Amino acid sequence: MNVRVQPRLGLTQLAPALFVLLWGSGFIGAKLGLPHAEPFTFLLIRLSLTSTILVVVAISLRLSWPKQPLELGHIVVVGLLVHALYLGGVFFSIAKGVPAGLASLVTGLQPLLTAALASRWLGERVYARQWFGLLLGLAGVVLVVWRTLGFGTSDLLHLMPVVGALLGMTLGTLYQKRFCAQMNLATGTAVQYLAAGAVFALLATGTETMQVQWTASFLFALLWLALVLSIGAIFLLFVLIRHGEAARVVSLFYLTPATTALLAWMIFDETLPPLALLGFGLSALGVALARRPASTAPQPSP
Repeated sequence: MNVRVQPRLGLTQLAPALFVLLWGSGFIGAKLGLPHAEPFTFLLIRLSLTSTILVVVAISLRLSWPKQPLELGHIVVVGLLVHALYLGGVFFSIAKGVPAGLASLVTGLQPLLTAALASRWLGERVYARQWFGLLLGLAGVVLVVWRTLGFGTSDLLHLMPVVGALLGMTLGTLYQKRFCAQMNLATGTAVQYLAAGAVFALLATGTETMQVQWTASFLFALLWLALVLSIGAIFLLFVLIRHGEAARVVSLFYLTPATTALLAWMIFDETLPPLALLGFGLSALGVALARRPASTAPQPSP
């Protein structure tokens, strides 16, 4: 007689939900911190703190660093795409007045763009059910952010960095999956942050005053983004990419606007209209369809 033992609920099962919660909180941290520092200065301080922590941890634990020039080059490319281009684009546009809802909608195109590119670049097959789930998730995102889209409040020039952020995160996710899947998370991410930090150092010194108001709100936002987002959420993202198909992993980003809206409701007392609640449901259903395994046929017992 075969006895089927149900596995315990571990980090693998909790990782997607935890990632969504942490990633959604990033917009809250940006909202708290950006009034007290210019965007590139804020990101320079954030990545400097995070990379310092990772370097100290790596040295203390004697972790291996990338040795081959080609391996190092691949890791740097991901850092420039995922951290410099994505974070820089989002923070700059929001600081210039682009509504967060509009930024969320543009970056919300990432799962669809990733699925389209993954089928060609990584050879991943995206099924009709997954395409439907991705489209449904996008519809949910539109409903969640509809009231804050503000199409008439920002000019096209300030919106372009958000488009760059969309491309950066999409290409960076696929590049990470193809070329950096086996990198050491601590040392590899430290290299990525150092590369992105160098970009922000040039931008901050060349375009900003670099003045910072060291308020309690800024310090909280800085520590939250540096520790919880730049270490916790990014590590979870890379683990999910390593163990899953790119299209299924990035479908989780559809839940970010809903999570951000819920956190804003709890922290800033922002309203949640019925349309947004409907969007939450559509996004969740879309993610469930997009992440559902291609085959659910029972496997033979050993």
